[in-house]
Parts: sequence; structure tokens; C-alpha cells
Amino acid sequence: MKQAKECIKDTVCLYLKKDEFGDYRIPIVRQRPVFLIGAPGIGKTAIMEQIAQELSIALVSYSMTHHTRQSALGLPFIDHREYEGEQYDVSEYTMSEIIASIYEVMKKSGLKEGILFLDEINCVSETLAPSMLQFLQYKVFGRHKVPEGWVIVTAGNPPEYNKSVREFDVVTLDRLKIMEVEADYVTWKAYATEKGLHNAIVSYLDLKKEDFYHVETTVKGKSYITARGWEDLSQILQLYEEEGLFVDETLVRQYLRNERIVKEFTAYYDLYNKYKNDYQTEEILSGGPVDKAVEKARAAAFDERLSLLGMLLDKVQGEMRETMRLADCLREMRMPLKALSACEEREKLLQMLKAQREAREKLLHSMQAAGAISEAEQYKNKYMIRFLAEAEKEVRIGDVSDEAGAFALVKEKFGRDTAALKKQTERTGERLHALFAFAEKAFGEGNEMLILVTQLTVNDDSARFIASFGSKDYQRHNEELMLSERQSRFMEEIEELGL
Repeated sequence: MKQAKECIKDTVCLYLKKDEFGDYRIPIVRQRPVFLIGAPGIGKTAIMEQIAQELSIALVSYSMTHHTRQSALGLPFIDHREYEGEQYDVSEYTMSEIIASIYEVMKKSGLKEGILFLDEINCVSETLAPSMLQFLQYKVFGRHKVPEGWVIVTAGNPPEYNKSVREFDVVTLDRLKIMEVEADYVTWKAYATEKGLHNAIVSYLDLKKEDFYHVETTVKGKSYITARGWEDLSQILQLYEEEGLFVDETLVRQYLRNERIVKEFTAYYDLYNKYKNDYQTEEILSGGPVDKAVEKARAAAFDERLSLLGMLLDKVQGEMRETMRLADCLREMRMPLKALSACEEREKLLQMLKAQREAREKLLHSMQAAGAISEAEQYKNKYMIRFLAEAEKEVRIGDVSDEAGAFALVKEKFGRDTAALKKQTERTGERLHALFAFAEKAFGEGNEMLILVTQLTVNDDSARFIASFGSKDYQRHNEELMLSERQSRFMEEIEELGL
């Protein structure tokens, strides 16, 4: 999936490349649609969203199984025409719902280029199937073309996963850029860590990677486990825990459709929570007494140690993620503040605050309409909109002795948020130190310490936090374990082997 994402991203960039006259280097008719074929639920739609976000282009997604000939190609109507006194009627078609959606997104977002993603392309209805060849070659639905600047990416499942699949003939296949993809836990784990998925799921799959993706037909029907199922389960588990609700097999079975894995994961989840209580993880990270936890960890099996380490890391990295998110927001606020500082009069400052807030709201709405904004960017924009709205309110009702002092209220508000970040950074740093202190007592310089340092290194949020605010514990153990030297040595060996 990771390779497919990079390949599709490169393809989109090349298809959108223009010459000196503004024409696309690869003519539209030669821009082969990408056909991504793989098992259901492995993240084909998710990587399209990521590509659109990273390239800042729009995304329109459709599942072709939901379309009839009429909705995809448009509805017929009679058009009255005249030529040199001769009047006649002809059949015309309204614009395809799919093409109309592209124009609607361009109108709302202001983006003229994007990706049209058509999922389950090989499951179209019998009446629509004959029109697909024309679409794949000429980018036309009915009488209406896909707008220039829109790259077509399609996806489908192999026949063994879907009885509705229609085998493409060679003529159709020869007009597609075909990529076969498969589920890969290592790639998904990096995604899961970045998204902050529930640590119980990641820890379980670390121990049982074979349970990450599983599809089979049994006497009782289809049995399946997908990446989508794990991610959806993660979200509901987090909400259940927030509300103090009980998690049992009945809940897990709604997302994982395999009896063995349902029972084993539910049992592991119960054990995970038992470890959390037995080891008093919050007490460990708060720097409290750890002698009992250390003694218990030393006597524990390696699987239990890994689960404990995963719990502690998950909490600390989650706090690092929040800290870096606030730091990114405050960094983004500096430029607007610089513009606001030039406003000496209260009314002018209020107008500027309102204008900046409305501009941010418009940008956010347009990017949301285009499907071209990540969760991190959404949060950043929402934070800035809230900051500007609250600052506007404080300036409006604030007690200012002179007009030139109005901006001081905005600056004071920014100072409060900066102080909150500093406090949050110090707390997170102390909890990271407590994690290292516990690991040193419980595990020494064993494999657990290597895993701890490695996870802090490869995780984007923790790597950024440590690079920004430092960690003497991390630096010391990183040097002792010589991770950078090992990496250099491995690269040298790879080069020598010609790999």
C-alpha cells in the first residue's frame, strides 16, 4: 500500500505537469486511469485521501456499485433545434451526477485540479458496463467530459472477494495503469501510530500479525478481518473508555467477523486493562513509587513486558502529539499577530481580527469541500479561528485606557496560550523522564530499552518533541545503544551487497 501510494502520487504529479504553453505534457487521452486492485478494507480509499491532502488538490469519491446508467450518464431529454429554417428534435442528456459533483467541488473549493476516485469499478451494473470502456479511454460520461486537470483513479476487488465482479477484457485492461496491492501490517502500523489508534489493538497485532487481515469462507458464511475493521474498532473502544462503558465480545464482534480472533482479542483487551491496573501506569508516569511495578515487570514474561511498555509509550506519545499540535498552532499564529500589531486603533484592530477569522473560515470550508485537508491542518485552522474569535471578543469588551493598548489584549491572550504550552511541555518532559527511569530499573539495557528508544525515534510526534525540547535520557540511551552507528553500518552492508 505504501508503494502504491507513492506510485499513484507520482502519476498524479506527472499527469498534471504542463508545458510552456499551459498544456498538459501527457494528453488527456493518453492519461491512463490507475486501476488499484486489492482485497476489501485494506485502505485504498484512505491513501487517496492522503494523496489529495499532500498535493493540495481536490478529491471526489464514488462507489460505482451505487450507480445506474441514468445516474452515471445523465437523464435523457428532447432538445429542439433549428438549422437553415429546418426544425428538428434530438435526444440530449443531463450532466452525469459524477461530473456534476466535480464542478460542484471546484465551485466550492476554488481548486481546478483533483482526483476522481471511482471505487468498485469492476462491479458496475449490467446496463452501465458497455459505457465504461468509453469512459476509461476518453474520460467521458454520457455527453460530458471529466474536466481537464482531473486524474482518474479507480479501484476494485479481485473476483474471489466479490461475486458482483465483472472480469475486464483485454481491450479495457489495456487502457488502465494496473497496480495490485495487498494488506501489509508494518505499513499499517506506522499509519496506526500516526493516527493514534488504540494501543491495545497495536499491541495485540504486534504479537499476532497473522490476525491483521483475514478473509475466508466457512460453513457459517464469510469470515473476515480488515484494516478498516481494526480502525473502526479503535475509535469505538476509545469512546467506550471515555464513557466508562463495558467492552465485551458482542461489541468486538460488530467490527471483527471471525470468532477465534474476536475471542482472543477480547481476552487480550481484558488482560491489557488488568496490566494497566496492576502496574498502575499513571503512577509510574507521575514519578510515584515504582518498586512493586519494577519487581512485577522483572518477573513478567516478555509478552507482558511488551504490553506494559506499549501502554506507557502510548500515553507519553499521545501527550507529545497534543503538545506538538499546540506548538504548531502557536507557530502558525505568529504571522497573523505580526499583521495585527500594526493596528493602533481599536476599531481597525476589530476589523482586522474579523477579516482574518472570516478568511480562515473560508479557507477551511473550501479545503473541506475539496477533501484536501488533513486532520492536523483542520485542527490548526479551527484553533486559529477560535483564537481570533475569542481575541475579537476580548478587544471589544476589554478595558483599554488608550487606543494603542488594544493589541496588548491580543498579545496577552497569545501569551497565556504560550505559557500553557510551556507548562504542558514541562509536564510531558517529566513523564518521559519517569518512563525512562522505570525502564532503567525494570529492564536495564535489555531489548525493552532498545524498543523504547527505537519507538521514540521512528514516531513522528515523539521525534519532533525531542528535537524541539530535548531529552537527556533519550540522548544518553541513544548514544549507549549506538542506534545511529548501527543504522550507518546497516546501510554500508546493504550497499556492499548491491541491494
